Amino acid sequence: MSLAAIFRPCLLPLIAAVLVLGQGGAARAGEVKVAVASNFTQAAIDIGSLFTAKTGHQILFSFGSTGQLFTQIAKGAPYEVFLAADRARPEKAVVDGLAVAGSLFTYATGRIVLYSRDTKLIAGPSTLKIKPFARIALANPATAPYGVAAIDVLKKLGVYETLAARIVRGNNIAQTHQFVQSGNAELGFVALSQIIGHDHGSRWQVPENLHPGVSQGAVLLRGGTANAAARAFMTFLAGPEANQVKQTYGYGPGTRPKLPPDA
Repeated sequence: MSLAAIFRPCLLPLIAAVLVLGQGGAARAGEVKVAVASNFTQAAIDIGSLFTAKTGHQILFSFGSTGQLFTQIAKGAPYEVFLAADRARPEKAVVDGLAVAGSLFTYATGRIVLYSRDTKLIAGPSTLKIKPFARIALANPATAPYGVAAIDVLKKLGVYETLAARIVRGNNIAQTHQFVQSGNAELGFVALSQIIGHDHGSRWQVPENLHPGVSQGAVLLRGGTANAAARAFMTFLAGPEANQVKQTYGYGPGTRPKLPPDA
């Protein structure tokens, strides 16, 4: 039985898979399996569509929290590229021999936002001190870097201990956003990319003096070392077309990869 067959049943409850197909013109189109942090979901889909249209390569995206995806990679899940929401897990993947040394680069920098569907609830950081609310949502910091960022902000504002009992944790930033959208939490820290396309509700974007942004690392996994489609996607991810998509979703562009020669 293949690794893909072994892992598929256990991955489905945790992640959503999106196959990006196109009509690109590559003479010998390939396929690449990419594990993606959930905050980057829509940006990845849009970038994947552009990549496929340009190269003909197909992409199978799997979305989840960075921690969950790293655990799956460590257990042998057949991914070839890892787009995390931090640099720590990709770095560990290299140290543990799961990824190609020298392939790690920052592909995007994300921002966190305090968001509520209530148009009058959020009036800046003072909301966390004086406004009445029962629950505040954030991503689980054990698995999601955006949750780590949210707790860091709460501590810098001096309100973490006061609000700790009211925190509800999403498995990832996508579930955290769902908690706020559904009303299960009146407000929560979400990724800017999740709400940048509308002006509903109220929000406060965390300024750089409180949090400099979430540096998101990409790395070529061992399984993608000799896959031309995987290498091409890593390069495309840092190019102008992908950077335009990132900007649309509120991300900084990141750096460029320096891929080592094929093994």
